[in-house]
Amino acid sequence: MWDTSKDYRLLVAEKSVELFLKTIEGAKFKGKWDKKKAIQLAKEMIPEIQAMRYSYVEPKELVETPQMEALKENATGIIEALGGEDWHHKFLSLADKNEREKVEEAVAKIKFFLNTILNLDKRLSLGKINDPVIAVDIRVGEVMSVAKHPNADRLLVTNVNLGDRAITVVTNDLGVKEGNRVAVALLPPANFRGIVSEGMFLGAGEGVLKDVKGEIGGLPKGVPLEAFVETRNLVEAFLKS
Repeated sequence: MWDTSKDYRLLVAEKSVELFLKTIEGAKFKGKWDKKKAIQLAKEMIPEIQAMRYSYVEPKELVETPQMEALKENATGIIEALGGEDWHHKFLSLADKNEREKVEEAVAKIKFFLNTILNLDKRLSLGKINDPVIAVDIRVGEVMSVAKHPNADRLLVTNVNLGDRAITVVTNDLGVKEGNRVAVALLPPANFRGIVSEGMFLGAGEGVLKDVKGEIGGLPKGVPLEAFVETRNLVEAFLKS
């Protein structure tokens, strides 16, 4: 028997639904989208996740449950309610200049929620491991561009290729360069002085790991245990927020 009630993967999934509902209920995106349907589909996810949390079955068995299927169907329905696969580009392109930062942050939170739900089965398939680290996706990425933060001298703004998409990551490691292969934890978005960061680079010792092994978009290989400490702390903080 596995104590699913305390499984971090399910706890973060449940918390991500809460984050989505809070974000979407206050959102004022321009364009055609179905806010009411998106909220309804998200609320329907809550009992499905709770049923999984109190099932006390092996994590790998949860992957094939009707609840998992329902979560994926609802996530797909939410994407459609938002306007289709290109929903985020549409919302950003229609945002007024003075509202763009708020829209970017809201979009990033929604993307975190959708990624958390749609990849929940992959994280559960890792088996009986109850660690905050595997409650979020950690992927190999390639730094595509690096720029100085416009409002902070000790921060850099990077664009990172994850294979299926690119994300923005703000880092305080000024040694990060274009072409670095990094390990990225896809955490709840954070706003660093006007720039929204969609993840965090894993680091150990003096800075970010810059030559990570593994396929772009896949799981990193050979990452030292100490590199996961901050991810673990931030996941715990998210659950307490």
